[in-house]
Amino acid sequence: MSVIFPVIMCGGAGTRLWPASRPSRPKQFIPLAGNRSLFQETVDRVAPLAGEDGALVVVGGAAHHRTILEQLAEIGRTAVVLLEPEGRDSAAAMAAAALWTKQRRADAVNLFVASDHHIPDQQAFRLAAEAACAAATKGRIVTLGVVPTAPSSAYGYIEPASAGLAEVRAFVEKPDAKTAAQYIANGYLWNSGNFIVRADVLFDEIEVATAGLSEAVSAALEDATVDGPSIFLGERFSSAPKISIDYAVMERTQRASVLPVDFEWSDLGAWDSVHASGEGDVGLHVFEDSEGCLVRACDGVMVAAIGVSNIGIIVEQDAVLVTDLKRSQDVKKVVERLKQLSPRHLDFQQPKEEDLADGAARFAAWMRQSALPTWCTLGQNSAGGFEELLGQDGRRLDAARRARVQARQIQVYAEAGRLGWPGPWDTAVRAGLEWLDAKFLNPDGQVRTRLSSDGAPLDETVTLYDQAFYIFALASAHRLAPELASEDTARAVRDGLLAQAPAQGGLVEAGAHPYQSNAHMHLLEAALAWEEAGGDKGWSDLADRIVTLALTRFIDPETGLLREFFSKDWSPAPGLDGSLIEPGHQFEWSWLLTRYGRARSDAASLEAAWRLFEGGLKGVDAKRGVAVDACDIAGGVRSARARLWPQTEWLKAAMILAATTDDARRDLCLTQAARAQRALWRYLTPPGLWRDKMLENGKFIDEPAPASSFYHIMAAFAQVQASLGALKPSMKGALELR
Repeated sequence: MSVIFPVIMCGGAGTRLWPASRPSRPKQFIPLAGNRSLFQETVDRVAPLAGEDGALVVVGGAAHHRTILEQLAEIGRTAVVLLEPEGRDSAAAMAAAALWTKQRRADAVNLFVASDHHIPDQQAFRLAAEAACAAATKGRIVTLGVVPTAPSSAYGYIEPASAGLAEVRAFVEKPDAKTAAQYIANGYLWNSGNFIVRADVLFDEIEVATAGLSEAVSAALEDATVDGPSIFLGERFSSAPKISIDYAVMERTQRASVLPVDFEWSDLGAWDSVHASGEGDVGLHVFEDSEGCLVRACDGVMVAAIGVSNIGIIVEQDAVLVTDLKRSQDVKKVVERLKQLSPRHLDFQQPKEEDLADGAARFAAWMRQSALPTWCTLGQNSAGGFEELLGQDGRRLDAARRARVQARQIQVYAEAGRLGWPGPWDTAVRAGLEWLDAKFLNPDGQVRTRLSSDGAPLDETVTLYDQAFYIFALASAHRLAPELASEDTARAVRDGLLAQAPAQGGLVEAGAHPYQSNAHMHLLEAALAWEEAGGDKGWSDLADRIVTLALTRFIDPETGLLREFFSKDWSPAPGLDGSLIEPGHQFEWSWLLTRYGRARSDAASLEAAWRLFEGGLKGVDAKRGVAVDACDIAGGVRSARARLWPQTEWLKAAMILAATTDDARRDLCLTQAARAQRALWRYLTPPGLWRDKMLENGKFIDEPAPASSFYHIMAAFAQVQASLGALKPSMKGALELR
């Protein structure tokens, strides 16, 4: 039988339960459905699962240390308490618990549960958890999916692949009421946020998926201070990426499974769900001709209500909330307005009305004065290796090194040299190439995927994606100074890839998605770069092969949209994989096909590029003014989050098309370029850094700046400089990097 280490996560804030729930006393530590706190109910529910060989673990903030110990003592329970110096969201908290568990019992299963869920039937929960453990011991990451009782916009949903314990087909965000009803009709489950997974499996997944997280957590545990049952994690924990486990692992992993459960469950996330529990009323109150109401009155206060129905009255010593219970989710809006009463610095972003020319001039200054100096000094070590991450304060952070990032940074500085930047681009490129060749190059001339932060090999896999960027870096360096990089080296890698590929059709990628368009996109970019650098005919042949595949297989003939994943015969992959559309890739392929079409005067490529551009625009969220991460081919939004890189591709495509299309389309392209540039500025920060992931509410995930984004930013700038300089010659001086 599995050894279980239950982990109770105490990091929630419960803002929708204001004014009872506050940062100093979040909802998990207050009684909401009975006489004991939700945290205490959770402890009693999961502690028996630990048995004699396991241990109960609690992860919480250092500010709640005393509360956690007191509430454990009140119910006669003990636990190991991991205390965070600063909340960094669920991925970091779970990584810390998984690593602590792994160090004590390598094959143990962690049962991760929220501290604030209401589950009256404890035995039913434990039986479900034990059933999930059987799959977890085999390497699956199992989540409990609650069978919905009614359409709800308060929860995320899970699409299972089949009945019973099944693979997860998709995780989806909180929907509107109409979509929620459709989800239920299609057999979707509520996402309970409970996870059952072997500790080593989870930590390995986090190590691969989120740069810098495992390193920060490992250092925090190594530097921890132990005080009895309490472990105060070291300050390095505060530099971990602030990201949820859903974003960090669950939406990417190939190991996700879901177990349907039908016991009573609620996250008691708002006052209507507290009322529905039937145990939410607290304090003295008198009702006259009133029904369906919830009252919570603090000591010393009497509440009387006459002739009202379905309202919540929450009274604290310093605040009173009166709400229609149907509007309980909107309490969060009140909390946000209360926060605005305190002065806060605005985000670094340009005025909304800044035009394309002014924004481009500022873009050039930011590149010249901030970004390029930062990433070849703070962002490159003395041996020549480029950092994966820089903290938002400019500090270097330990993280595994990827070949693609080293190659991208080399290309960035080669391009900077080509554009006339007077900084030390030559040193950055030479040292970067030497370090990449010394650390990443295999005896066969191809590059391995990943190294540890101290340079030891971590992943020897040879991917098409990584080879494409290595070839691209060599082309950029060779174009600038042939002695820096030999075409023979790049040609050998190219020919090696083609020798392993089928005679016709696409090249095959390593990993879970062997038949994909993305790796081909970057190989096409590398081939075009070698054409421009004067390479042999093989580069043109390779570009022709990839473009033919794009026009006949990758791009859907009806919609003009480019798909991501395919079956072995290069027909669309079945299910969700085959219908996935990424707006950023529509723009990126539009830019590449325009370059290809112009070089060959190929009308078919140019028209396909225009249709891709129009398709990408359908993925721009009008409210936030940014291109979202993912849609489906039918036009629905699959992920409303918005990373930095799609904004750069939007800008690149708009600028190259503006300099290529006729007058009727040119104005549209220039308007779109201005919008894209404004979107990009929302991500960039003054010291040459950037934020990477914008959530649906317009806020950014608090995490270090990833070096991988610089390649996208540089390509966008180079295209702005080339196109705007051609369209407005008077701008050339303002756009120079020198």
